[in-house]
Amino acid sequence: MPVCSAAQDDGGNKINVSGSIQSDIIIPEEDKTINAKGYNEWGLTNTYADVNVTSEHIDAGARFEFVKHPLPTFYDEKGFKGWGVPYVYVKAHFKSWDLTLGNFYEQFGSGFILRTYEERTLGIDNSLLGGRLVVRPVKGVTAKILSGKQRRFWAHNNGWVTGADLELNFDQWFKALSDKGTYLTLGASWVNKYEKDEDLVIGTSHKLNFPTSVNAFDVRASLQKGGFNILAEYAWKGQDPTFDGRYPYIYREGNVAMLSASYSKSGLSLLVQAKRSDAMVFRSRRGETSAIASSINHLPAFTTEHTYALAALYPYATQPNGEWAYQAELGYRFKRNTALGGKYGMNVKVNFSHVHAIDRNNHAVNPYNGTFSGTDGYGSAFWKWGDETYYQDFNIQIEKPFSRAFRLNLMYMNQFYNQTIVEGEGGMVHSDIFIADAKYRINRKLTLRGELQYLSTDDDDGDWLYGLLELSFLPHWMFTVADMYNSGRTNVHYYQGYVSYNNGSHRVQLGYGRTREGWNCAGGVCRRVPSSRGFTLSYNYNF
Repeated sequence: MPVCSAAQDDGGNKINVSGSIQSDIIIPEEDKTINAKGYNEWGLTNTYADVNVTSEHIDAGARFEFVKHPLPTFYDEKGFKGWGVPYVYVKAHFKSWDLTLGNFYEQFGSGFILRTYEERTLGIDNSLLGGRLVVRPVKGVTAKILSGKQRRFWAHNNGWVTGADLELNFDQWFKALSDKGTYLTLGASWVNKYEKDEDLVIGTSHKLNFPTSVNAFDVRASLQKGGFNILAEYAWKGQDPTFDGRYPYIYREGNVAMLSASYSKSGLSLLVQAKRSDAMVFRSRRGETSAIASSINHLPAFTTEHTYALAALYPYATQPNGEWAYQAELGYRFKRNTALGGKYGMNVKVNFSHVHAIDRNNHAVNPYNGTFSGTDGYGSAFWKWGDETYYQDFNIQIEKPFSRAFRLNLMYMNQFYNQTIVEGEGGMVHSDIFIADAKYRINRKLTLRGELQYLSTDDDDGDWLYGLLELSFLPHWMFTVADMYNSGRTNVHYYQGYVSYNNGSHRVQLGYGRTREGWNCAGGVCRRVPSSRGFTLSYNYNF
């Protein structure tokens, strides 16, 4: 648990100091079997230290980062290496308003036109450096205005990002709504990216004329009554020619529409979602070539984020240049002492997701360079699908306690993964995945957990097997061994072993093993992970 130190200033206000330290280290070893390269440095590390000071009306904070010799995942990312204090802020907050100066994160709605955030596992920190004012003039009304330059690793892009957001909570105005358990929220947002024109000549003599100001708008409505919730959202973006692998520097306007509905009550949950996006690449640097830098917005993936190793072997990355995405999920708990629930009950969850190409027709080609650059790119009928399936996942999970000491989780997954769309080549990978996860509590302090996983496919590298054993001694120790083995084409073992120790706010983990080359994804954003081998050390501390 985090702990805070507290003091009183001269005015009697309570001052709290909190923070955290996170350090991940690897001592890399060359391994030709898995194509893990060697490094000149004896050790590589990503280390972060945060400190925050809060009081009744004034907060302040800073973060120190040391990634001069970063982990293999980030080693070859241009501009990522460095050290210093890239994040500093001061915030004044009162009942009806608050003002932040320095670095800050913000999200409007679902993030379709603005989402700045930090995700260290992907190397993402696209915070804004500038100012943000939040005003609550009357009950049920929240307005925001902000402006700043976006962080790109150890620099800031030249373009300015400016925006405003208004959110209205009608249930706080009309008592009859809240009395009936009905909550209605309407929101609207605007974001502007200002970036100076630049010289980009196509062919031999024709220069592209870039818009220096790009506007984006978002409207949304959310209704909740009892266990029922529905969210509808639409966003539009003006002409914004930027570098993009499939359609670079086209002048097509972008849009995204989403409808999400959910229902839950005791023992039952249901979720249905649909989303269509088209040309929604939105960056503060039009020439950005990094896969994860300079994004102003975020389009969530309507797919399950799997945590099991083989289920996450082929994760889907959202395609902001255009996709139709659907997801449906049903969860049900069979009660205790019923025919299917048995003595201890049973949880079942079924999920289906499908992502498809949008229709693209009448592709316009620039006569001066023979590409789409400098044109509108293509036409697209809103309701019409394209020819390609990008991703499909059907999975069913069963969680069944057999006694107070023994619990078994089972999962089956059928997946279609378009490797060409997500990774650039490889075609369609169709796989069936089977997972068994068992936990047995030996006594009050000792618990043993094991996983067996099998992925069957005739595509890519073929079949995979995975096994894990985890022994925990409460309250401090955990021992883990695992092996992911390709029984298809390579016959390579990716073995790993870890020892973890927890004591209060401290956590230390020491490990050794191999990491497979692949993809690490969070929220539909993915980064390529190179293969590696070596000793690892992780330390986390919250204070």
